[in-house]
Amino acid sequence: MLIPVILSGGAGTRLWPVSREGHPKPFMMLPDGESLLGKTYRRAAGLLDGRGDIVTVTNRDYYFQSKDHYQGAHLARHRGHFLLEPTGRNTAPAIAAAALSLQALHGDEAIMVVMPADHLILDEAALKKAVEHAVALARDGFLVTFGVVPTAPETGFGYIEAGAALDGKGAARVQRFVEKPDLQTATHYLESGNFLWNSGMFCFSVTALLSELQIHAPDLLAQTQACMAASVPVETSGCLQQELSPALFAEITDISIDYAVMERSDKVVVVPAGFDWSDIGSWNAVAALVPADAQNNRSSGDATFIDSHNNFVQSEDRLVATVGVDNLIIIDTADAVLVAHAERAQDVRRVAKQLKDKQHEAYRLHRTVSRPWGTYTVLEEGPRFKIKRIVVKPGAKLSLQMHHHRNEHWVVVEGMAKVTNNATGTHLVAKNESTFIAAGHKHRLENPGVIDLVIIEVQSGEYLGEDDIVRFEDQYGRTV
Repeated sequence: MLIPVILSGGAGTRLWPVSREGHPKPFMMLPDGESLLGKTYRRAAGLLDGRGDIVTVTNRDYYFQSKDHYQGAHLARHRGHFLLEPTGRNTAPAIAAAALSLQALHGDEAIMVVMPADHLILDEAALKKAVEHAVALARDGFLVTFGVVPTAPETGFGYIEAGAALDGKGAARVQRFVEKPDLQTATHYLESGNFLWNSGMFCFSVTALLSELQIHAPDLLAQTQACMAASVPVETSGCLQQELSPALFAEITDISIDYAVMERSDKVVVVPAGFDWSDIGSWNAVAALVPADAQNNRSSGDATFIDSHNNFVQSEDRLVATVGVDNLIIIDTADAVLVAHAERAQDVRRVAKQLKDKQHEAYRLHRTVSRPWGTYTVLEEGPRFKIKRIVVKPGAKLSLQMHHHRNEHWVVVEGMAKVTNNATGTHLVAKNESTFIAAGHKHRLENPGVIDLVIIEVQSGEYLGEDDIVRFEDQYGRTV
């Protein structure tokens, strides 16, 4: 049995301001309108014949967003199995947890194909062929990694040196893994013809991986086993949800699967990837997905170029115009604009780091924030007031909650709202009608209809922070 395992947790700081802590790289929409996570899920489904489970290891905070992106892929025939991490602990704990869960559900001989959620592969037929090759090797007890034939002396990737040939299809023993090289070393690797880019994709049987973990990382395996024993899977809403114990997960060694096993085991082999591959690791990689004009300018969104060359512009809602500039990356979002030289695209991560160090809100959240029930967008704010546009999905409802410091005025602009207020009871509020929630009152907003509920919320009070909330009931498990 083949089971895809998607690792979804990369921060993607080189893709700020679109990728942020609360909306990381896998949720980014590419120029074709589909997210990286959605594309990965579709690729995973393409590896399965008929029905089957698809495992996703992700942070608990990203569970509902992930489900939304999967539903957008329209692949309901596959059961989603979510392993929900309380915090990030690197790839070895994530993959070990997935292996133990699959062992309990499907037995020792289940074959895992592990794929990051934030990579792009367009040739799905070539991917399937490479995976079939890897599965055959995995059944023989090998730990298989996929190596991408390099096309340039790339310094942003790790490399794999291929050793002795294993079969007539290109598979080889792994001689060694090497870290991201400098330009001179990368050029040597390219010229030698014996090095491959490390894709971060793997294929192995559950029993082979766990056996190698027992040999090379026994403490990590024991820690993960203890965590999984305390983390019972629950069937809910057509998927399997397994929330990992926060206390026990925090005790697992923070280490990558490469360091824990792949660089130590003598059972590791590499299969050359016959498919195109990009880790979408910078804005230059995103720009390459967009057709260029005669001056090699590229744009996603509304842009005008005058006497400009070799630029990339991505704009969400506004026109961006350039005059007499070359080799720029310009990314315009609702609350932040990035302007960078194309040759410094890798340094965008330094902006994200500085914002994080300053605890700037633009590192964490967008102006529009996803929630399990829908989204909210901050339209305007100032001293003692904040205005939001709130969208509640059909059938969804916010928690029964209370705020100590703020009053809220709600005006329904689309749909029908069901409002609970301990001062006035439960009642319906129709389009163009409004209601008032005073500070200190328990209240809840619900969408009983079949179309999105859209309201404008005007907050007023001495403190308007998102942490001024006490939840009494919540169908998404967010009460404390």
